Amino acid sequence: MTRLEQLLQEAMADAGAQVEPSDDLFRRVQVGIDADRRRRRARRRTIALVGAATATVLVLIAAVTYRQGESNMDWWIFELIAFVALVAIALVLGPFIKRFGRSYAADVFRSNPSTGKSFIVLTDFAYYLIFSAYILFTSKVERPSDWSETVGAEQVQYGLVRVGGILLIIGLLHGVNLLVLPIIGRLLTLNRRLDQQMREVSSRDLSDRDFRQPDGDEV
Repeated sequence: MTRLEQLLQEAMADAGAQVEPSDDLFRRVQVGIDADRRRRRARRRTIALVGAATATVLVLIAAVTYRQGESNMDWWIFELIAFVALVAIALVLGPFIKRFGRSYAADVFRSNPSTGKSFIVLTDFAYYLIFSAYILFTSKVERPSDWSETVGAEQVQYGLVRVGGILLIIGLLHGVNLLVLPIIGRLLTLNRRLDQQMREVSSRDLSDRDFRQPDGDEV
């Protein structure tokens, strides 16, 4: 062992001897372990519920479409499935993307987080209004003349276009949001600084008036 290594070992030993263990160390470790277990249980429960719901939907679809030894789905059943799929995409995919963008939004609105939270909430409302309008605009309550009584290639193609359309809208809205958020955050920061400077100027003017006499002579 070299002299340098010996000195480093002695220094670390002295530093370690001066450190006292925390009284709540075991409790904090236990709390972390319990939280991790709860997250794992919640994840497994969510996966089980999604799997059960998916299996139930598949069984119901098979029950209403399998007739006389062959697949035969009425057009309105496929339309209902497409409607539910679009609603599920809007309700699941939007918050999923937002979950990964929280740090980005927090960094943009770090100078005024309360305004940033309000802006994000209002943006979410606008997004869901757009999604709802798209779903309602593209829904069919009456069979078009070029569709058959049962599901055909034309209806399947229309359903794929609807799914692709809502995915495109979600992607475009979040892409525009990524580009616009820094600009809005910068404008809000500049506005806040300007208001602060105006308040400081007003307070200085009031102080100057207090130290002056009515005839304009200083006290």
